[in-house]
Amino acid sequence: MLEQALQAAAALPDGDPLAAASALRAAGFPPDLAAAALTQVALRRKAAAKFGADAAVMHFTRAGLEQATRGPVAARRAARLAAAGATHVADLGCGIGADTVAFARAGLRVHAVDASAEAAAAADANVRALGLADRVHVETRDATDVALDEVDAVFCDPARRTSGGRRVFDPRAYSPPWDFVVGLAARVPMTVLKLAPGIDHALLPPGAEGEWVSVDGDVVEAAAWCGPLATAPRRATLFQGAEVVSLTGTGLASAPVGPVGNFVYDPDGAVVRSHLVAEFAATVDGTLADPTIAYVHTASAVPSPYGRCYQVLDQLPVAVKRLRGALRSLDVGSLTILKRGSALDVEELRRSLRLSGTRAAVIALTRVAGAPAVLLLDRVTGAGLSTAADPAGAAGR
Repeated sequence: MLEQALQAAAALPDGDPLAAASALRAAGFPPDLAAAALTQVALRRKAAAKFGADAAVMHFTRAGLEQATRGPVAARRAARLAAAGATHVADLGCGIGADTVAFARAGLRVHAVDASAEAAAAADANVRALGLADRVHVETRDATDVALDEVDAVFCDPARRTSGGRRVFDPRAYSPPWDFVVGLAARVPMTVLKLAPGIDHALLPPGAEGEWVSVDGDVVEAAAWCGPLATAPRRATLFQGAEVVSLTGTGLASAPVGPVGNFVYDPDGAVVRSHLVAEFAATVDGTLADPTIAYVHTASAVPSPYGRCYQVLDQLPVAVKRLRGALRSLDVGSLTILKRGSALDVEELRRSLRLSGTRAAVIALTRVAGAPAVLLLDRVTGAGLSTAADPAGAAGR
């Protein structure tokens, strides 16, 4: 009867939830079943952004959908693991099965476990709904209790939220415990760990490749590729629509320092998080105007997928009153504020400026040679230049 309720709920317009619940009850579905079906359909509609057409038949929990790997990211990871020779992977902390599904589609056998019975049930339902049950075994089990003798690869996505749903930022509070997580590579050399984007580089397993992944400019995860899977010390992987690009390097290099350029690049967050700003600067013959700030300055606009490019129009006063006067003289009313290395509060500054002009402008709050600075910018787009959307209103980094 659940499938019938789901079909009926999916056929209703995406509008008033009370009217939808009344319609399902009028069609003969009990109130609890109607509510469950409407919730699931709402989650499926939201999940389409992550899973595409698959979302229409998948099963979700609210927390599971929020934490699940995006479909294209999971597919790329699975393809890389398969290309490395993996055949049977243990998915520890499988959640609703996003990575499990990707591994199975890449031809791997999967032993998927999750300590949450609700999550494991969703994962099992999803592999069945997508016709992958013959490759996958799902069970409710603590990751620390799983025997790894029969697998040749491990993927571990430790829980990074408390039972109350709050984010956990200290890896020592992960579940399973951090010592267990980082010790997996010693047991199964082909190990991949999915980690929070803010993970400290010093916490990565020795010799592991640290990868930071962004999707359309939003940094969504970090990963540690261990043992024979490590092909570079650091990697930034950027999903930009249908295109995927990667930048690799040591993560230890320093970019040269120079004056403010005619153009400035705001590197993608994955580039910054992976400590590959110097490697990015080398691709555009760029320099930093301050050794501690990740804005890359160039003499010309060089095509690059790794950052948004802006023309530097002017350097404005830092003092709020003088900055207000400069922007008002330019008839600025709509202001996008970028920020790196500035102590100014973006929204407080926006209120203090009290702009009411007719033109739009972009400014960057930053530092130049150790001193606070404000740069007036104009976005540059064109063939080969990054087309990632500008931050809406403000970007504080």
